[in-house]
Amino acid sequence: MLASFDTHLFWEVLRSGPYWRGALLALGLASASLAAACVIGFPLALGRASKLFVFRFVAFLYSWLFRATPTLLLLIIVWDVFPQLWSVFAKNWYTPFLAALIALSLNEAAYMGEIIRAGLLSVDPGQELAGRALGMKRWQILRRVVVPQAVRIVIPPTGNEFITLLKLTSLAYVISVHELLTAAHEQESISFKYKEVYGAALIYYLVIVSVLMFLQSRLERRFTFRSRGGRGPVQLSVPVAHDAR
Repeated sequence: MLASFDTHLFWEVLRSGPYWRGALLALGLASASLAAACVIGFPLALGRASKLFVFRFVAFLYSWLFRATPTLLLLIIVWDVFPQLWSVFAKNWYTPFLAALIALSLNEAAYMGEIIRAGLLSVDPGQELAGRALGMKRWQILRRVVVPQAVRIVIPPTGNEFITLLKLTSLAYVISVHELLTAAHEQESISFKYKEVYGAALIYYLVIVSVLMFLQSRLERRFTFRSRGGRGPVQLSVPVAHDAR
């Protein structure tokens, strides 16, 4: 079995332009999608925690819809159905990459909303009361007190979501996004060497995910250190009046 492994082809495709360009495109697509998902997910998290029923219902409806829709189906809908519903998506500017970015961002925002909400809820409610006692406005409490403390809780699941999102970019080959798996499919259709072609793609994913896991661990260690001492997030306490002695 090992004798049938074409080492020359393996190293050739491993170093080929379509592979490393596809890997960079997948990494860029995952990064852009996660950034957009965080922007969408933050209002969703605030909506789920809102006292107004309308905001809670809208946030819940969004989360339910996109968590229940398979990512592959969402990619097909965004690429094939959107142009039929709205003519603006039938223009030349609407590329497969942009369609994949929209689909993955909308899908990931439903999960990031829950992650951010969990981080915000992890902060002691007494911190908000202390901020009000000091005369801070709600947005000031959120920006200077709650969010910095929630970041430490949000980082680990966000790192896991980023790795999952990176792997989900491989589904974008169904709408002709030329990412890493698409490059592997094209090479396989030429050589019919499955072990070498997909083995090289696997190496790329293993290296990228290993680097991301290392960066995530360093980031977690940094924020854990800041939360235990040093220049960490602001933690407030309600001033207590003492009797004069």
